[in-house]
Amino acid sequence: MNVIAVSTPGKPDWRWRIVDYHGETVEESHSSLPTIAAAVAEGSERLRHHADRDAPIRARASWGGARR
Repeated sequence: MNVIAVSTPGKPDWRWRIVDYHGETVEESHSSLPTIAAAVAEGSERLRHHADRDAPIRARASWGGARR
C-alpha cells in the first residue's frame, strides 16, 4: 500500500489517502492539512498502524471475466 496526498480546486487544503497497489482507496483522512508534506507525514503514520499494510498483492479479475 502507498500514501498519496490529494487536493481539490474547491478545497485547497490537503488530505492523505492510503491506496492499494491497484490504485483503489483503502482509507482517507477526514480532516484537511495545510501542506502536502503534513498530509503525507500523517498518512504515513496511519499506514504504519494499518492492519493490512503487509498483505500480499491480490490478482484483479480481468475485464473479460474468468476463462474456462
